[in-house]
Amino acid sequence: MLETTRFNRRRLIPAITAFWIVGIALIYLWQTNSLTRIQLFVRAPPSPSQPVPRAYRAPPPPSQPVPRAYRAAVYNLTDFGAVGDGKTVNTEAFERAIAAIKIYEDKGGGQLNVQAGLWLTAPFNLTSCMTLFLEEGAVILGIQDERYWPLMPPLPSYGFGREHAGPRYGSLIHGQHLKDVIITGHNGTINGQGRSWWTKHRKKLLNNTRGPLIQIMWSRDIVISNITLRDSPFWTLHPYDCKNLTIANLTILAPIRGAPNTDGIDPDSCEDMLIENCYISTGDDGIAIKSGWDQYGITYGRPSTNITIRNLTIRSAVSAGISIGSEMSGGVSNVSVQNIHIWESRRGIRIKTAPGRGAYVKNILYRNITFDNLRVGIVIKTDYNEHPIGYDPKAVPTIKDISYVGIHGTGVRVPVRIQGSAEIPIKNVFFRDMSVGITKKRKHVFQCSYVEGRVIGYIFPAACENLDIYNERGELVKRSDSQNVSDIDYSF
Repeated sequence: MLETTRFNRRRLIPAITAFWIVGIALIYLWQTNSLTRIQLFVRAPPSPSQPVPRAYRAPPPPSQPVPRAYRAAVYNLTDFGAVGDGKTVNTEAFERAIAAIKIYEDKGGGQLNVQAGLWLTAPFNLTSCMTLFLEEGAVILGIQDERYWPLMPPLPSYGFGREHAGPRYGSLIHGQHLKDVIITGHNGTINGQGRSWWTKHRKKLLNNTRGPLIQIMWSRDIVISNITLRDSPFWTLHPYDCKNLTIANLTILAPIRGAPNTDGIDPDSCEDMLIENCYISTGDDGIAIKSGWDQYGITYGRPSTNITIRNLTIRSAVSAGISIGSEMSGGVSNVSVQNIHIWESRRGIRIKTAPGRGAYVKNILYRNITFDNLRVGIVIKTDYNEHPIGYDPKAVPTIKDISYVGIHGTGVRVPVRIQGSAEIPIKNVFFRDMSVGITKKRKHVFQCSYVEGRVIGYIFPAACENLDIYNERGELVKRSDSQNVSDIDYSF
C-alpha cells in the first residue's frame, strides 16, 4: 500500500510541474499584454446582423534613415566664395560645395552649412548622402529672372507641362536618383521670390510651366524638416516617384490670394511617406496627393500609397486644406489623415477626379479633423474636368472605402458635399462621431449623389438619405433605398 502511494505521488509530480509552468506562462503573457492578442483568436465572431466597420490599418511611418551624428565632411557655403548680401549670385558656390560633398558619397557623405545671410542663387542640384543645413537667419533666395531657370522634359506621368505644352522649368532646389538626403536647419528659409512668376503667369508672359521650389525625383530615404519654405513660383514641395520620405516641422507660406498654384506639399506617385507637425498657409491646396494625369499617369502606373499625414494646421482661402487628386491616374490608396486643423479655407478635405482619370482612390481614413470657418467641409467631386489632349473619357476611376471619424468644427456653410455620378458611384463611405456647426440653419447641408455607405450613431448634421443608418451598437436602424438620389446644391 505504501509503495502504491509513493508511485502515485511520483506520477503526480510531472502533472503538477506542468500546471505551474502553464500558470507562470499565462501570468507572463498577461503582464506583456500578449494574452489579449491570444484571446482575439478564440473570441466568437460577431453576429452577421451587426455591421462590422471595415478595419482600417493606418500605414506605418516610413523607416526613417537615421540622421548621421556627423557626416564625413562638413563645409560652410562661404568656404566656396559665397556672399550673403542678397545681390551676389551664389550658384557657382553652391555647385562647387555640392561637388566637394559628392566625393564623400561612399564615405558617409557631407554636410553643407548655410550661414545667416541672404544667399541669392539660380537653381542647383543636390547629391546623395548629403545634408543641407540652414542656420538661423539663413535665407536662400531664388533668382527671379526665368532665363536662369533650366528647362526640363515633361514629367513622364503628365505628358507635357501642367500649364503649357512642351518642357517645364526646373525647381530651385532639385535632385534625381538620390538616396539619404536631409534638408534641415534651425528654421532657416528657402524663398522662391515667386511674385514675379505669379505676375507673369497672370499676364500670360510665360511659355513654359512654372517650376516648384523643391523637387526631388526618383529618390529614397529623404528627410525635410525644421525649415521655412515660402513664395514658391508654383508647387512648393514636390516629391515625385520617391520612397521612404519624412517631412516634419515645416512652415510653408505664400499669399492666400494672388499666388496661383502654390500648393504646400504635393506627394506625387510616392510610397511610404510621413508628413507631420507642419503649418501651411498658401494660395492653393495645403496638401495635394497626386499620381499622374489621365493617359500619361495610367501608362506610368505609379500609385501614391502608404501615406500618413498628422498634426497639421492649414489655411487655404481659395482651395482645400488637404486634397487627393485631381491628377490621380496612377491610383491613391492607404492614406491616413489625422489630427488636422483647417481654418479660414474654401474647402476642408477633398477628393477630386473625373472620367478620363482612371485608376482608384481607396482605403482613405480621415480622423480627428477640425474645421473652423469653411465654405465646404468634406468634398468628393467626380467631374473635375481638366484634361490633356487625347485622354480617354472611358477611363473611369473607382472611389471606395472612405472613412470619416471624429469630424468637428464651427462656421461651416456646407459640412458635406459628396458628388458621385452614374459613371463614378462612390462606394462604402463611413461616418462616425461627427458634429459640425453650420453658419445658418439651412436644408441640404449634407449633400449626396450616387453614394452608398453607412453612418454609425448620431451625427450632426443629419446624414443624407443615401446612407444606411446604424445605432452605436452597430444595429441597423434604417436601410437606404436611395443611393442614387442627387441632392447637390451649389447655390450656397
